[in-house]
Amino acid sequence: MIILSGGTGTPKLLDGLKEILPPEELTVVVNTAEDLWVSGNLISPDLDTVLYLFSDQIDRKKWWGIEDDTFRTYERMHELGIEESMKLGDRDRATHIIRSNLIRGGSSLTEATVKLSSFFGIDANILPMSDDPVSTYIETLQGVMHFQDFWVGKHGNPDVLGVDIRGVSEASVAKKVLEALEKDDKVLIGPSNPITSIGPIISLPGMRELLKRKKVIAVSPIIGNAPVSGPAGKLMQACGLEVSSMGVAEYYQEFLDVFVFDERDRADEFAFERLGCQASRADTLMTSTEKSRELAEFIVGIFDTVS
Repeated sequence: MIILSGGTGTPKLLDGLKEILPPEELTVVVNTAEDLWVSGNLISPDLDTVLYLFSDQIDRKKWWGIEDDTFRTYERMHELGIEESMKLGDRDRATHIIRSNLIRGGSSLTEATVKLSSFFGIDANILPMSDDPVSTYIETLQGVMHFQDFWVGKHGNPDVLGVDIRGVSEASVAKKVLEALEKDDKVLIGPSNPITSIGPIISLPGMRELLKRKKVIAVSPIIGNAPVSGPAGKLMQACGLEVSSMGVAEYYQEFLDVFVFDERDRADEFAFERLGCQASRADTLMTSTEKSRELAEFIVGIFDTVS
């Protein structure tokens, strides 16, 4: 199975999938459009979250970073008047240093990620969406800013006017992602932000055409008219989409076979038929590993029914 992932909602679903499927059967294609360089090192937040999940290091209270990490380097830099745009843990920073040194030595982001997976003892196939630089910028009333400045620096508060995924039209789908798509016809789009987490992946040249030939299931990150977490609502609205499960399904409709939305959502299952896809209700609020496993089992069962 191939899973398209951002950094929060989808990793919770991956937490269930890795309980019921052999990890070597899972290929996770991860958004890299939120990556940025901090203090000389490449930070890849969504990739790191997935790496830490599969290596049982993730801080499950925050769903990012390493559990019980310390922040002595960050604090010391602050004491010396050096302000970093992200609060990086010490062990987390080691990951960034290793990645960056590999890239400076000539490795691609894919090669660096594969090596980090090996260092962490991970059997799942974790891959960046592209080896080319892609960056998401948010247009706001306070100016244009990198996604991390908008979400981490400004806490997602500025009103959003638009989203610009820079470099995506010139980027290529990573070679190992293409190889995985050649071998596997099951694609799961996790409940990550459709605009800035999944959007960059499906906006890579040729990706939508590839997905049209696959069995594609997507899980909604929206319940009613609000996202489960994060700024998806603001971003969808700025891109002209209705903030609802229907809005998410419409965004994916050209390649979508089955759409899974929350049992608490009042959307009409039959309304999705006009988009050319099936719809199924489930409990998508993954408040524990057990809940994640139950949703994962439900989705795996649906794949067996997709023609």
